[in-house]
Amino acid sequence: MIPMNKKIMLGNEAFARGAYEAGVKVVSSYPGTPSTEVTENAAKYDDIHVEWAPNEKVGVEVAIGASIGGVRSLSCMKHVGLNVAADPFFTAAYTGVTGGAVILVADDNGCHSSQNEQDSRYYGRSAGVPMLEPSNAQECKDYIKLAYEISEKYDTVVLIRSNTRISHSRGLVEQGERIERDRIPYTKNIQKYVAMPAMAKKLHIAQEKRMAQIASDCGGMSFEGAGGNAQKLNTIEMGDPSIGIITSGICYQYVKEAMSDVSILKIGMINPLPKKLIEEFAAKVDKLYVIEEGNPFFEEQIRAMGILLAGGKDLFTIQGEYSANMIRKAFGRPVADITVIDDAPARPPLLCAGCPHRGLFHVLSKLKKTVLGDIGCYTLASLPPTSAMDACLCMGASISMAHGFEKAAGDSKDTVAVLGDSTFFHSGITGLINMSYNGAKGTVIILDNRITGMTGHQQNPATGKNAKGEEAPAVDIATLCRACGVKNIVEVDPFNVKELEETIKTETAREELSVIITKRPCALIVKQPDIPYLVTDKCKNCKMCMKIGCPAIEEKDGRPFIVPDRCVGCGLCAEVCPFDAIEITKDGKEAK
Repeated sequence: MIPMNKKIMLGNEAFARGAYEAGVKVVSSYPGTPSTEVTENAAKYDDIHVEWAPNEKVGVEVAIGASIGGVRSLSCMKHVGLNVAADPFFTAAYTGVTGGAVILVADDNGCHSSQNEQDSRYYGRSAGVPMLEPSNAQECKDYIKLAYEISEKYDTVVLIRSNTRISHSRGLVEQGERIERDRIPYTKNIQKYVAMPAMAKKLHIAQEKRMAQIASDCGGMSFEGAGGNAQKLNTIEMGDPSIGIITSGICYQYVKEAMSDVSILKIGMINPLPKKLIEEFAAKVDKLYVIEEGNPFFEEQIRAMGILLAGGKDLFTIQGEYSANMIRKAFGRPVADITVIDDAPARPPLLCAGCPHRGLFHVLSKLKKTVLGDIGCYTLASLPPTSAMDACLCMGASISMAHGFEKAAGDSKDTVAVLGDSTFFHSGITGLINMSYNGAKGTVIILDNRITGMTGHQQNPATGKNAKGEEAPAVDIATLCRACGVKNIVEVDPFNVKELEETIKTETAREELSVIITKRPCALIVKQPDIPYLVTDKCKNCKMCMKIGCPAIEEKDGRPFIVPDRCVGCGLCAEVCPFDAIEITKDGKEAK
């Protein structure tokens, strides 16, 4: 039986628990897998003000403002989100803090839900701030509490790095009590907080001094772990001295599983590195190796220290995730027997049955439009059978790319930009203003499904609710577009295929900028009528219904068949059928 003060937690849940226990008052984030659940779990605590910011830049700015105001604050994001937040982050690294300020960034090794494999450790080093990396759920809670102690002791923003496996693995976590902290009274200090050039030069010197002090101290830093025991942040675990491995985070778990007998230097503070401790460890082992996912961040620095390494990235890879078997194989050890089914059928991701985006991409594919897309569920429309998206770069880029494409092609009639409601608020608004300001003639399609979809249904400024589910003002997208200078704005139901097709034809033919807003809630938050459809004997087997790519429609005996248990009754298939061969059925039985 698990003791009352212990609980099995997701890594992200443990991060939130640690922030709660540390007395954090303000959390401002933007959802992004694999970091999303930190903020969702923080929102469950009444003692913390939690909000979804329109983007990561705003989230960090809110957190820094709260810190200057004298309380502990947190902003969470995925790795590419830190790119968006880099502007305030780099300057906050100069100014330092009043109340503790922590930025949590979750990397996505293996691109499980991202467009690249960014190694966020370089941000800590480049900005000149300390960076911690936990290796299990208990450390997620402990490290974030320690991060606030470091932040306030050394007057610095602190980065915590997680990744998909740490954030989304579960472990036993010992819970403690929340320690309330009085707000530190605000004192005006323009030399510290106004980053004008004259002040910034002095702040940079102060930053370098504090990082030198942290580097000197980090080898002996400790924290209160489970059971109230003091634990070293960077630890040497001596085993067989013939092999020494320097590692951190999830790779520490892989090493322990694959080679539990070797000597290990587990690094908890990944920036700055504990040089003296590394030298001490290197002197105790015969051959020294570095095992780290991503780029050779540790390896390059350790080699620069003049320390001889027997191996690093020459044994492994920069791409993807590691595993215990990968490590065993690299060191010539027996590989664990794991059954892999090589001929298992692939299951590509696809839009849900009843997804409001399906009708739009069916029409765009039919009209053969060039679609500059964006990050979200609708990115899946690039795949067959619609194959209706031509490019996807980053959040909000669809609008700006479409503008650039128009300027290159000299015509906008066959080109559209497509992005979701949350993405539009994140970073699409400025692109739309740019189009309006610079005389664009293109068409922007905003897919308003009333939620932030792909990351798991978080609220956004258009939904009418905040991060805690409370009523909040809802931004009207059409009114906002009009304020950006757009004169031609049309709202349409994407399941009304005929009207949608005519709208797209009309708006793309204009010699002016236009915006189409497709309005229909996500199928997973508002159920369609619970009435399945069936294919009747009117069917001519043209298979037009199968071209929409609905997972509820499959081929049976050479003909389209609607699987009643998958159908949600959206009626899109009936809309596209040219022979009225699809009808509602109450019992879900196949037509005779």
